[in-house]
Amino acid sequence: MAAAADAPAPEAASTAAPSLVRMTEKALEEMPHWPWHAVVDAVKQCQRRLLPLADSTGAFDAAVAALVSQMAVPPPAGDATPTGSSPESTAFRFSCDTKSSGLSLRGGSCVSRTWWFEDLVALAPATVERVASALVARGTDHGVVARFLFYYLKCRIAGASADDKKAMLEASVAVMASLDRSAVSFKGLFGILRVAAPLRLADACQDRLVAMIGRKLDHATLDNLLVPAPPGTASLYDVSLVLRFLAAFLRGGASDEPAKLKKVGGLTDLYLAEVAPDPSLRPAKFLDLATALPAPARDCHDALYRAIDVYFQVHGRLTDEEKMNICRGLSYEKLSPECCKHMLRNGEFPTTAAVQALASQHTVLKSVVLREPGQLKSVSPSPTASTGKRRDGYDDDNGGGENDGQVILYARRLDLSVENQNLRSLLDGMHWRVVELEKVCSRMKTRMSKMKQARRGGGGRTARSLPRMCS
Repeated sequence: MAAAADAPAPEAASTAAPSLVRMTEKALEEMPHWPWHAVVDAVKQCQRRLLPLADSTGAFDAAVAALVSQMAVPPPAGDATPTGSSPESTAFRFSCDTKSSGLSLRGGSCVSRTWWFEDLVALAPATVERVASALVARGTDHGVVARFLFYYLKCRIAGASADDKKAMLEASVAVMASLDRSAVSFKGLFGILRVAAPLRLADACQDRLVAMIGRKLDHATLDNLLVPAPPGTASLYDVSLVLRFLAAFLRGGASDEPAKLKKVGGLTDLYLAEVAPDPSLRPAKFLDLATALPAPARDCHDALYRAIDVYFQVHGRLTDEEKMNICRGLSYEKLSPECCKHMLRNGEFPTTAAVQALASQHTVLKSVVLREPGQLKSVSPSPTASTGKRRDGYDDDNGGGENDGQVILYARRLDLSVENQNLRSLLDGMHWRVVELEKVCSRMKTRMSKMKQARRGGGGRTARSLPRMCS
């Protein structure tokens, strides 16, 4: 009993002994003052062994916060800058060839802000996403965050398994999508796209990547857009992906920036010329590509006309209805006179389209004359204007000068009645040609029915084959 009386009460023992919870809290509070490598080791321990417990207790968040707080200060004495860094290059480059992709930094100030890159390369993708997001939330320069993510991918992608590559890319893209548009390298985004092509990233990640590329599509080149079609498809190029790029470009407010819009319009025409010879490209997909951009994206439709011409030549089985549907993408008012003349001689285009182009050109000419009455516009043709021919069969009447190939208008002397009469004569000629063809077709159909009747009653006689147009 005496011994029991002399024993300290439980409450007194608990107050005398240090509390484990309090010791843990104190350690977490002091963590920002730990040495750098001790904080890095703590983060690695949390992600490897203690992740569920570290998350529930807040230890992981505390370790990440301590890590981020030390990144903003100069490197500790004796710590080296990241391997591969040099003061001779400002940009980080990440391409599909991760073994040869270059990495470099320029300027001492940039190196002083990125000294921690090498120490964090070994972190797991989920931890890297967590650290990068914490940096963004802390207000770190978005360019530094983007360079770290590209550096991380460059160092880790090569030799990684497919699952690890997928996790790295998805974590990096998730953070990049929250950064300023100007902070993320366009070449780096296309490098990610090429690495990700066979991996089948999550739909949300793929959408983020497409949106980031689309918003900067005015920086692209034709080689960037020539992405091979996914395996198992007959097409040569992934036209659906380019359509998604264009949609993202327009959603990003490009319609309010005429210079960027026209640059992408020219790039789209180059892409159309490349994909037009693909025999597996369906008419609906080609039309979607030709009409994806608004009218202000193109001041001239000559390049679009030539792409359509190639498409018609390769896809010889298109009906006139399908061709006229594709021609809806053309603005005849924006065709040059030489392209209109070429269309009139071009048997690949429906007659209706040629007539509409000719009528549109006459309307433009008439509106110009009526808008500027009494003004004299005289253009001296260049020496090569009358003889120059392009290799692709189009007249090169406007061979380089601003006014080359324009119609010489003497507004005071121009007789519009003569112009109207010439146009009417040409249209009447086309009309009578169509009427004559219809008569020939009707006669041949009548003859065909008679021959079929004769064949039924005459036994062994066989009818002669008819032209395909009347079958």
